[in-house]
Amino acid sequence: MPKLDVIIIGAGIAGSACARECALAGLKTAIVEASQPGAATTSKGMGHVVAMDDTPAHLALTAYSRKIWQEQAATVLPRAAEYQSRGTVWVAADDEEMVEVHARLAKYEAAGIEVKLFGAARLRKEEPNLRPDLAGALFVPGDGICHPPAAAAFYLADAQRLGAFLFLSRAVSARNCRVELADGIVLEARHIVLATGIDCDLLPSLPIRKRKGHLVITNPRLDFLNHQLVELGYLRSAHREDADSVVFNVQPRPNGQIMIGASRQYGNEDHGIDQPIVDQLLARAHSYMPALAHIPIETVRAGFRAATPDKLPLIGPATGLSDDESLWLAAGFEGLGITCSPGAARLLVDGILGRESAINPAPYLPSRFAHPQEKA
Repeated sequence: MPKLDVIIIGAGIAGSACARECALAGLKTAIVEASQPGAATTSKGMGHVVAMDDTPAHLALTAYSRKIWQEQAATVLPRAAEYQSRGTVWVAADDEEMVEVHARLAKYEAAGIEVKLFGAARLRKEEPNLRPDLAGALFVPGDGICHPPAAAAFYLADAQRLGAFLFLSRAVSARNCRVELADGIVLEARHIVLATGIDCDLLPSLPIRKRKGHLVITNPRLDFLNHQLVELGYLRSAHREDADSVVFNVQPRPNGQIMIGASRQYGNEDHGIDQPIVDQLLARAHSYMPALAHIPIETVRAGFRAATPDKLPLIGPATGLSDDESLWLAAGFEGLGITCSPGAARLLVDGILGRESAINPAPYLPSRFAHPQEKA
C-alpha cells in the first residue's frame, strides 16, 4: 500500500463525502468502517437537502452545501440517489406565524436564495391535503430530497474508483498519525479524520451528545404530497433542550411513500421505538394533514443524531479538543448531516490543503470548544 495522506474513520454520508473529496484532490486516502457503510445514522435520515436559516453560520453552510448537491445531481449522482428539487414549504398556521414568514423571506432574499410567498389560497392549491384553515407559507424552491444511503454509497464507491482504500474493521485507536484496527492492521497517515457520528470513543473530549429521533414511513400513495412540508415552529422546537420535541415535517419519496417526522429527545439512549413519541409525532402530522391518518404505516425507524452545544458541526483540526495535531473532525451535524456532508467535505479538504474556502470556515472549527486553559 502506498503511503497515505488521510485516514477517514466512519463511512456514513459525511465520512464517505470526505473520502471522495480527498480522493478528488489527489490525496492518498483510506476509509475505515466498523460495520456496514451508511447503515447507522445515515440510513435513519429523511434526506432533506435544505437551506436552513436559524443562524447566519447555518445558512452559509447549508446554502453552500445545497449548491454542491445541485451541481452533483446535474452531473454525477446516480438515479439511485433519488435526488429531486421538490422545494420546502414552511407552513404558517395563523396570522402571527405569517409575520415570521415575511421576516424569513427577507432573510433568505438578503442571502441571495430564491423564495416565494404563498397565501392561503396558493397553499391550498399546492398542497390540497393540508387542513384548509392554514394562513400561508414560505416556499424555498431550491431545496431538495435524496435517498441518503444511496448517496453515501455513491460517494464511497467513487472515492474507491479514484484510488481510496476501504477497511471494514473497527478502529481501536487513532492517534499521532497512526490508526490501529481490531483485525491487527495498522495504518499511518499525516491526517486522521473522525467522522464517527455519535461514537466518541476515539476522542472522548468531543462535545457531542446523542439526540434520539423517530421517522415514520407510510405505504405508497402517489400524488398525495408535492413538496417537503415543515411547520414554521420547527426551529424553535428543534432547539429546545428542556423537553422532548415533536413537530410536523413530511417528505414525499419518488415511489409515493411519505416520510413523517420529526422528533428529538435528549437522555433516551434506548435503540428501540418509543411508542408514546411516535403517537405524538403522528398526532402532530394528522393535525396539519388529516388525510395522512388514512394511509397505512409501513415502518418506523429510530436513530440518533450527533448534537453539539451550539448546533453547529465540527469541521477541521481537533485543536483545543486534543493535543494531537494529526486529528481532524467532520462530525456533530445533528439533523443537517445529509444537507451539509458535501459542503463539509469541501471545507475539510480546503483546510487540509491550506486553500481558500468558498465560505468562512471559522464558525465550524472545533477550536471554538477549546479548553479554557488552551485558549489562554
